[in-house]
Amino acid sequence: MTVRTTRLDAGVRGALRAVSAAAKRGLGDPGLAELVQIRASQLNHCAFCLDMHLALAREGGAVREAQLDLLEAWSEAGDDVFDARERAALELTEAVTVLTEGFVPDEVYERVARHFDAARLAHLVALITAVNGWNRLMVARRIPPGSTDW
Repeated sequence: MTVRTTRLDAGVRGALRAVSAAAKRGLGDPGLAELVQIRASQLNHCAFCLDMHLALAREGGAVREAQLDLLEAWSEAGDDVFDARERAALELTEAVTVLTEGFVPDEVYERVARHFDAARLAHLVALITAVNGWNRLMVARRIPPGSTDW
């Protein structure tokens, strides 16, 4: 029988929450923050994080339903669904999450830098990195959606 831990040290959990919260605040766009976190969670197959961030995105209409419906195909959706800034953030999310080339291509940074100043770009990268950490922690331990025992 394979044994997996569901425990996460309170200090680790608190530190990750603090990084995530600081990155979201610095980005200054709660809806975009949820789109980024949902897209990374889709790529990482993290059901726990998808469940949580989809609920947060729907709260108070932070993200339009059309965006949630088409997020997995954002690059194919029209400009009326995702604007250029959102597309740039989602492209960066995929580049950081997947690291297909072993690094984030300069062209991706150039495109995203047209829409974000240096501080917001730094917060965006931090948010993407943080959600990837959360995804890996939850997937590695197979924490199911809605679980409170983690």
